Order: sequence, then C-alpha cells, then structure tokens
Amino acid sequence: MGGVIELVTPEPADVASPCVNVCVIERATGWCTGCGRTLDEIAGWGMASPGEKRAVLARLPERMARLA
Repeated sequence: MGGVIELVTPEPADVASPCVNVCVIERATGWCTGCGRTLDEIAGWGMASPGEKRAVLARLPERMARLA
C-alpha cells in the first residue's frame, strides 16, 4: 500500500462579478467604464459558466487600461 496520493485544488464553482456599481457604457468601445464588460457580457453573467466568466475576466485588464 505504497501508492501516491496527489491532492488537486478544485477550481471555485462560481466566479465573482467584476461589477463596481459604476455602470456607464463608453460609446466608442461599448465597454462599461466601471468594470470593462460589454452589455452582452453584463446581461449574460448570471447564466455564464465559470469558464466563460474567467474568459471575460481575462479580457478586462486590457480594456480598463484602454479606458483610462
């Protein structure tokens, strides 16, 4: 009984919304100036899978830098 046990940390079941309650859509980009998401991303957040949410979150830092 000398088997190796590998512990794997599970990914969280849900991903927190990046919303900061500053909901203003910038006309030129279509991105929210508070969180950087599009209206479609905001509207679909509740039904999106954790993977889809992480994909949106990955795009936000570049968007927010461009909005600054």
